[in-house]
Amino acid sequence: MAGNTLVMGRQSTSDAATGPAVPVLVTRPEPEATLTTEALIARFGGRVRPVVAPLMAVEFLWPTLPAGPFSAMIFTSAAGVASAGRLRADLPGTAWCVGAKTADRARAAGFTALAADGDADALVDALLTARPRGRLLHLRGEDARGSVAERLNSAGLKTVSLVAYRQAPQPLTPEAMELLRQPGVVVVPLYSPRSALLFGDAVPSDQRADLRLVCMSAAVAQASGGIGGTVTVADRPDAAAMLDAVGRLLA
Repeated sequence: MAGNTLVMGRQSTSDAATGPAVPVLVTRPEPEATLTTEALIARFGGRVRPVVAPLMAVEFLWPTLPAGPFSAMIFTSAAGVASAGRLRADLPGTAWCVGAKTADRARAAGFTALAADGDADALVDALLTARPRGRLLHLRGEDARGSVAERLNSAGLKTVSLVAYRQAPQPLTPEAMELLRQPGVVVVPLYSPRSALLFGDAVPSDQRADLRLVCMSAAVAQASGGIGGTVTVADRPDAAAMLDAVGRLLA
């Protein structure tokens, strides 16, 4: 595959309609895929045509909950919040969350949620600044990044990490494969290094689409190397900045 062309910096975000709807390949697992699709339509209307093709499916596990008590939860994904409800345990009511969307999910689940600025580094920094008392419980996925619990423990905040779910790889849908085999622009938002690697493996050898990758961070962009097309990196590692980056490509 051809190498990527990296695109940085701000461009115009005009909302003027400019021709037919641009396909946006949504590869996030559910429920994030549906939420992303809804956000794309709410922001861009008929300028985009979301094509949902999750590259991963969440599989919840049934781990044994470590002995408490815990003073607060740590959530780094919506799946972590959902896994808390499946544990059927007496969990603390406070939750430290990686970003605003995860915090919204935690509040909907009944937690008093505090949101960091969208990535593991910001979450660790927020916790080290606040230094909450008591032990913390991080419900995470099998392939979690950021070493949140390890970093907190090293800094003196007692944190227990519990693998509560995994994200199993899924093939692209036939619709997505056909889209990639046709000429024309296809925008592909990528939210994690793992999803970038999975997408690179899934792209068909007879791909003809002009790929416009939108990466949530520099780490995601690095993982997307070799896929081909252009790469735009979001200004911040959060959902709003990803929409802004998609908008720059539509301008």
